[in-house]
Amino acid sequence: MSPELAALAATAFIQLAAVLWSQRALEADIGHDGNTGTREGLDSRLSEHTKRLRRALANHTENIGLFVTAVVLVEFTGSNGWITGLAAWVYVAARALYLPAYAFGWVPWRSVIFMAGFLACFVMILASVF
Repeated sequence: MSPELAALAATAFIQLAAVLWSQRALEADIGHDGNTGTREGLDSRLSEHTKRLRRALANHTENIGLFVTAVVLVEFTGSNGWITGLAAWVYVAARALYLPAYAFGWVPWRSVIFMAGFLACFVMILASVF
């Protein structure tokens, strides 16, 4: 398995961690019955921490597509190398750090961490094009 594909697999585990962390916080706020219910009118019952975790999960979900695109391009073009491997793992590290950065409001580090992962994806995409 290439480093880029291994990083993609690691990203799936970060997604799992984000879902579990967000759901645990949600259930702490609204209980098991609320969590298994329709979840309508939740915002007024959620703590700020839970709201941040839910936004972090949404952000992670929104940004996986760019990374998948980068990995697919690198793999299909055969442009794997130390740069793309490093960029893939920078993305993984950035996403792993992004969750607590968002959850605990690490300003301005959350934005710095996000940009590191975002730029790592474009390094991979550029490597596949040139």
